[in-house]
Amino acid sequence: MNAIAKLPEYLDDDDLEQYHINGFAKHYLKGGTKMAPHPIMLVQPQENPKFLAPIMWGLIPKWESGDRAEEYYKETLPYGSGLNAKSEKLFSSRMYMDSALSRRCVVPVTGFFEPHTTPAKVKGRPFKVPFMFERRDRDVIKLAGIYEFASNGEATFSILTKPATPLFEKIHNTKKRRPVILHDEQTGAWLDNSASRGDLEEIISTDMPDELLYAHPISRDLYSPKAESNRENISETVHYKEIEIDYEDKPEPQDLFS
Repeated sequence: MNAIAKLPEYLDDDDLEQYHINGFAKHYLKGGTKMAPHPIMLVQPQENPKFLAPIMWGLIPKWESGDRAEEYYKETLPYGSGLNAKSEKLFSSRMYMDSALSRRCVVPVTGFFEPHTTPAKVKGRPFKVPFMFERRDRDVIKLAGIYEFASNGEATFSILTKPATPLFEKIHNTKKRRPVILHDEQTGAWLDNSASRGDLEEIISTDMPDELLYAHPISRDLYSPKAESNRENISETVHYKEIEIDYEDKPEPQDLFS
């Protein structure tokens, strides 16, 4: 991306270099001097797209104060705590409308994770497996987002989602959603101040197709509060006999049981 990271004094590169970011987890910064109730990530904002800005993940509307962010996220936990925003509501929701027109952003990531619910159960609960999604060309994934300033001026952002395409419907088979993933050539248009509602809806409907993405199952440590999931090998493929759907590079059944 043609953008430069501008970090405030209390952040350094290590604070933002993560192998796994849990959107619901508190974010501890180096030295223990700062803590955010949700993770801080680098995003490319519409207002100044030449720079990547560190913004907290979990949109807080302008009528709420960022000073009570932790309480707000707890109150809105049943609705996802602002981590995602449905693109279908982008121009109808009071919470999103202003941001949709003037505060859009691009969220660069190397990959992201979605849960797959298998038919198996463990102790009466569904056996879920995380899948990692990456670009086939291993380039940076550019997620479409929006951001807002709370009443105290604190900036927060949300990642846009849309109904699942076939690959996501097969893997993210409970909620059946997917993020809006921009083509490289769409990022400039997404951040363009002159973009109309129709332009933006066209971008959302024609974002990156399934065939340009690669999805594979990984360690269930991603879900464990007792395991360190922010580690370099968290993205390595792990196969499970409980997964009945076909996916690329899946071993033959006898290999899964060996």
